[in-house]
Amino acid sequence: MNITGGDLLISSRRATMRKFQVTIQFEMNDEFAALVPPHRTYINRLIEQGIIDHYVVTMESQRVWITFSAEDKKEVERYLAKSPLYKYWTYEIDELFMVDGLHYRLPVVQLN
Repeated sequence: MNITGGDLLISSRRATMRKFQVTIQFEMNDEFAALVPPHRTYINRLIEQGIIDHYVVTMESQRVWITFSAEDKKEVERYLAKSPLYKYWTYEIDELFMVDGLHYRLPVVQLN
């Protein structure tokens, strides 16, 4: 299904994409650390595909925040389950009502 409005054409998949915030708690150990490089390769691929908008890690509290674009929570869970680090995580998934920030706005026009 496609939605057409004037010159705008949006596929049904794109129109149904929603934003989800995942909060992950982990405990670092040697086995976990050895899996970080393949995990980063996987995360980089999802970022390049536009599936992940933001990926943030703090070692202070050993927590990760990821903003996903997905159709539903089940799809987000499928992405999470493919990470080599998945078995080390406890996580929560929340659907976001609104997302705003500098990266979601048009650049400021500067006249020469």
